[in-house]
Amino acid sequence: MRLDSFLSEVRLIKRRTQAKEACERGLVLQDGKPAKPGKDVRIGQIITINFASRTLEVEVMGIPAGNVRKSEATDFYKTLREEKRTEELF
Repeated sequence: MRLDSFLSEVRLIKRRTQAKEACERGLVLQDGKPAKPGKDVRIGQIITINFASRTLEVEVMGIPAGNVRKSEATDFYKTLREEKRTEELF
């Protein structure tokens, strides 16, 4: 599954277009490296998202097949780290 699709399906980022833009701006890292929106996601990978006011690091625990219910979204990743920032990135 594409990275931008994964991020939106599991509700880490609200829309796929926003996920694509975040990847293109270098705000999303996959295993510590800047990730392109079309990059495949695999179980066990670490995804880091640098939001404006926080950084979120998750481990991929599963790949969704189709639409994911809101209540099931967190089953596909495990939060490793979440840091709030006092200064914004942009």
